[in-house]
Amino acid sequence: MSQQRAILLLADGTVYEGKAAGKIGTTTGEICFNTGMTGYQEIFTDPSYYGQLLVTTNAHIGNYGTADKDTESDSVKIAGLICKNFTVPYSRHQAEASIQDYFEEEGVVGISDVDTRAIVRHIRNKGAMNAIISSENFDLDDLKKQLAAAPDMDGLELSSYVTTKEAYTMGEENAPHRVAVLDLGTKRNILRNFLQRDCYVKVFPAKSSMEEIMAFQPDGLFISNGPGDPGAMDYAVKTAQAMLEEDKPMFGICLGHQILARAVGIPTYKMHHGHRGINHPVKNLITGKSEITSQNHGFGVSPEAIEQNLDVVEVTHRNLNDDTIEGIRIKGKDAFSVQYHPEASPGPHDAAYLFDQFVDAIRARKK
Repeated sequence: MSQQRAILLLADGTVYEGKAAGKIGTTTGEICFNTGMTGYQEIFTDPSYYGQLLVTTNAHIGNYGTADKDTESDSVKIAGLICKNFTVPYSRHQAEASIQDYFEEEGVVGISDVDTRAIVRHIRNKGAMNAIISSENFDLDDLKKQLAAAPDMDGLELSSYVTTKEAYTMGEENAPHRVAVLDLGTKRNILRNFLQRDCYVKVFPAKSSMEEIMAFQPDGLFISNGPGDPGAMDYAVKTAQAMLEEDKPMFGICLGHQILARAVGIPTYKMHHGHRGINHPVKNLITGKSEITSQNHGFGVSPEAIEQNLDVVEVTHRNLNDDTIEGIRIKGKDAFSVQYHPEASPGPHDAAYLFDQFVDAIRARKK
């Protein structure tokens, strides 16, 4: 691994020095942290992380190498990595490459050998902010200028950068259920969950028209996860409203949850530092049971607005750490959504029942 120097500069002027990891270069993005102990490659390739510098709280990153089967999209989506130990030698026999070779091939800039505990505490106290990593330029004044030019995540539309360029299908065409997926940055494991439940899936680009989607003759409609500010995605909100008018079973995950809320007049807001990890406790208010969930979001649905619209929206799930809204159901419709990731890759499988709930609704409607 390179012993070259690297620097991390935060928007508030805080500086950390460490060693270069991955490609030598410079990168900017919003800094955030993930508390997951496993699944780093799935996290790196999750489109929801597009435009973000990721701090991993687990001390060792790279120790089990990388493999194509562990990816959640066609490329690394994080803007850069910040970690304690960037471990190049790996011990997993299924691995195909070291993390250093993987990052060099994918063009990912990172920094290691920094105090990630101190960085996480700083983000928790000060909130999410932009940052810059460089292993080629150590002029702080110049880095500050580059950082000042980086766009803020608040108000940033990013789904159009990660969505599929062309619609495509997955599964058996004669499967009993047809699901249309509006791809705002979907993870592969979401699609696998549909295939495992006898669904034929067609994935549509984020800005597809409702006419294109309905030409597939879907039995159910799904809005995926993805990056960026839902408040900057009026085009997706209009599509979600048109989907609701079709009155078919409808399901949204993460960004899809926020878009569904906006479709019925519930605004979203930028969180202080977001939820990212695979250990977030959520209570299902319908069953009274709690589940450990995988999460990755920096925006949330307004609880105050929901309180004023209880005739339209029912809250189905709440976060047990901070009482934020984690799930809703639209009254009078077969439409629901959750803020977290029931496909859980990486993460626990407590919430996989939500896919069954969606497919059951499709099956019941067809009868």
